[in-house]
Amino acid sequence: MKETYDAIVIGTGISGGWAAKELCEKGLKTLVLERGRMVKHIEDYPTMHMDPWDFELRGNKSVEDKKRQPKQDRTGYTTKPASKHWFVDDIKHPYNETKRFDWMRGYHVGGRSIMWGKHSYRLSDIDFEANKKDGHGVDWPIRYKDIAPWYSYVEEYIGVCGENLGLPQLPDGVFSPPMPFNCVETHLQEKIAEYYDDRVLTHGRVAHITGDKTHEGRSKCQFRNRCIRGCPFGAYFSSNSSTLPAAERTGNMTLRPNSIVHEIIYDDTLKKATGVRVIDTLTKEKMVFEAKVIFCCASAMASTSILLQSKSDRFPNGLGNDSGELGHNIMDHHLGAGASGKISGFDDKYYKGRIPGGIYLPRFRNLGDKKSERKDFIRGYGYQGRASRNDYSEPIEELAYGKELKEKILEPGGWRMSLGGFGECLPNHDNKMTLDYEKLDEWGLPTITFDAEWKSNEYAMRKDMIAQAVEMLEKAGFTDIVERDSVHAPGIGIHEMGTARMGRDPKTSILNKNNQIHTVPNVYVTDGACMTSSGCTNPSLTYMALTARAANHAAKQIKNS
Repeated sequence: MKETYDAIVIGTGISGGWAAKELCEKGLKTLVLERGRMVKHIEDYPTMHMDPWDFELRGNKSVEDKKRQPKQDRTGYTTKPASKHWFVDDIKHPYNETKRFDWMRGYHVGGRSIMWGKHSYRLSDIDFEANKKDGHGVDWPIRYKDIAPWYSYVEEYIGVCGENLGLPQLPDGVFSPPMPFNCVETHLQEKIAEYYDDRVLTHGRVAHITGDKTHEGRSKCQFRNRCIRGCPFGAYFSSNSSTLPAAERTGNMTLRPNSIVHEIIYDDTLKKATGVRVIDTLTKEKMVFEAKVIFCCASAMASTSILLQSKSDRFPNGLGNDSGELGHNIMDHHLGAGASGKISGFDDKYYKGRIPGGIYLPRFRNLGDKKSERKDFIRGYGYQGRASRNDYSEPIEELAYGKELKEKILEPGGWRMSLGGFGECLPNHDNKMTLDYEKLDEWGLPTITFDAEWKSNEYAMRKDMIAQAVEMLEKAGFTDIVERDSVHAPGIGIHEMGTARMGRDPKTSILNKNNQIHTVPNVYVTDGACMTSSGCTNPSLTYMALTARAANHAAKQIKNS
């Protein structure tokens, strides 16, 4: 069976949703393929209104859940009963680890756009020029000016709240009003401003609607902080609440869930891709769909797996893989290093609602001047965190029953502030994924094997993350400071990227400046696989901006052909 379209989009997450919207709005008949099940906005968010007492086992994971999601559970939060249904069954969807890799996945329409953390920051020229200046990886084929208008376009559409700071390392954006600080966060902000002239504490820039601007089908954040369950208000950006409905409204989108794309078909005579091979997950039926242009947006590892499986006489090692870099240069952000502390003097103050944002402290290391330069590591890191009041978790034995217990439970505990570092990972050819054709999945497809690890630069950076968090908290008057250094494996940041990187030279990269495969220009890769370096900020905004930019380019190419 063959069907023909103007465009095919593989994946429905952050990038796939944007590709669908842009291509459909530009008049292209677009087939959108998702390997997972259908999820309809609001209708298919089963736990969105549930309270703690509505869950079995008081919200704890069952033994059976733990057996079927041992890898998905490595974060400690993804597979709680409120959100376990969004993450894959590790038994049904296996992968292999030469070195530990924490690959968190959701196979359904909307992908991880339903569960993402929403932090949305721009990369700067400090990031785009870093590889060239220090010699790690290859040079990006673009600079900030090339993507800046697309950042603005995306921010305005999705709704990002925050404040502009005028910092070269964290470019300003199009923001609605930021989510407010609580009193302890304000205190830390003031103390950092008092003691430091090289750093500033600001509001997390998150893709939540806070202002008066209307967004079709979406309303303001209600400060429930149950985002990972799916937001019935559409307050935070997701493909399900925003880009996919926009694509559907054009009448140009055909959405097909339960469709595993495992190969992009290359025609050696035409010297271009002509379509994709698909397996229906439910019936195992095999199909071919044809199109003029193909967008790989399945997530970094999944898109690269498809490209590696797309072998032909011209590309025996995977589509577009003349450089041999396909599958290499895995990056993520390393986290879990920082500190927390207690503070007194605010016990008469509280806060209202559960703000799904927190604080952000932008990078202040290795910015190109002598003051910020470090000799022990290159690149940099930022901090995320929040202040909150503890609950009644340390009962006094004599009060642990009766009337006194009931009264004590109603009183909030003390304040605690946490600062967690969020560090850049250098691109390294040795950090890679490969395909294992001996271990096949349920559909007869090869499984992925990961061989990646943090290197010396990441470990050196973590020491400074901890030291500076402690120092800032001490200067701000916090006590009982506890250092944290939870060294997880790559993947734990859920920002895997880099396996089909952009570059200037086809001999050392897979994609050109427009996210096209150098040697197969009608195939675009715009998810995390395309990243040439990681920066130290959450990357999803960059994926979206690159996708919108690439879709605009693709539409022009088709109309001019």
